[in-house]
Amino acid sequence: MQDVDIIIIGAGAAGLMCAVEANKRGRRVKVVERAAKVGQKIRISGGGRANFTNRYVSNGDFLSDNPRFCISALKRYTPGDFIALVEKHGISYHERDHGQLFCDGSAQQIIDMLLDEAGGVGIQTATNVMNVAKGEHRFTVETDRGSFTAQSLVIATGGPSIPKMGSSRFGYDMATQFGLKVIDPRPGLVPLTFDADTLAALDGLAGISLEATVTLGKVRFTEALLFTHRGLSGPVILQISSYWRQGDTITIDMLPGADVYQHLKLAKEKHPKKAVRTALAQRLPTRLAQRMVEWADCDGRLAETSDKTLRLLAARINAWRITPNGSEGERTAEVTVGGVDTKELSSKTMQAQSVPGLYFIGEAVDVTGHLGGFNFQWAWASGYACGQVA
Repeated sequence: MQDVDIIIIGAGAAGLMCAVEANKRGRRVKVVERAAKVGQKIRISGGGRANFTNRYVSNGDFLSDNPRFCISALKRYTPGDFIALVEKHGISYHERDHGQLFCDGSAQQIIDMLLDEAGGVGIQTATNVMNVAKGEHRFTVETDRGSFTAQSLVIATGGPSIPKMGSSRFGYDMATQFGLKVIDPRPGLVPLTFDADTLAALDGLAGISLEATVTLGKVRFTEALLFTHRGLSGPVILQISSYWRQGDTITIDMLPGADVYQHLKLAKEKHPKKAVRTALAQRLPTRLAQRMVEWADCDGRLAETSDKTLRLLAARINAWRITPNGSEGERTAEVTVGGVDTKELSSKTMQAQSVPGLYFIGEAVDVTGHLGGFNFQWAWASGYACGQVA
């Protein structure tokens, strides 16, 4: 049995960052990971270029039952801190819309950077944890490749999103084992699906993309929307999906900033013989314009179409209310919303209030970021906070 100071279960973004910081303090660190390679979600993120952070981070970019919990960690380890680390390692990067930062090269550069920073840390992959127990002063972790004891135990196993990457509910099981509450997890940043009737009405639109505003309650996003064979996807849908719950109706404006009725009314006055679909296709993709007029049963000339009908068509485009029947689920969800209740943890150290020496970081915690590098920033910040004290 190997004795160390800290055992970190999970070698993803948060776990590796925690290992880096603990190692700097001279702590003996052991990291165990069930997957064959470390940093699996880093490797696939950003289309393989790692959307490693966002320049513009605030607590408003995160969902949690306790929205102020993340503030302390995010203030102590900022995007600027991680950018400085990236630049220290000579990794070139670029900025895209809304402050998103990506590697110019491969996401593997971020993984290599973290491993380099954690030099000397014992990292053991392809290792399954069989049992975790706490004695009076130390934790014992039994795996299929040996047993370890440590004063501190850090759970950095994330949530169950994208199970093919090796993710699981292990973190929640650990929380439950030690008597901590878990906020019911659900898929986040995930495509939404429609029922058969709605899909039939939208048949032929898969692949069409456009800028749209999607609203759910007081939450609103404006980004690209994509029609799929199963429903809707694209950044704007992924964003709203983290807030969406079964039965919720979302409102979609497919021409944000444009009054579709006024456009059609003016076209009717100037070109009454023009087909409604032709006038609409001046503002929307042709296939979508055709389907919208068919759906509204007004596929004739503008002169033959009443203003009332044009208003109904415009409402379908500027304020399309739709109730998805579900989502693509954990299989394709980029994150998991929910997790270990933050009321159980210290916002400064990530330590469980009732179990000294036990820490939860990253996606395992009930803190979920918006799309665009925010979840990685939470991983870096929570891993850093924990690594300073564990």
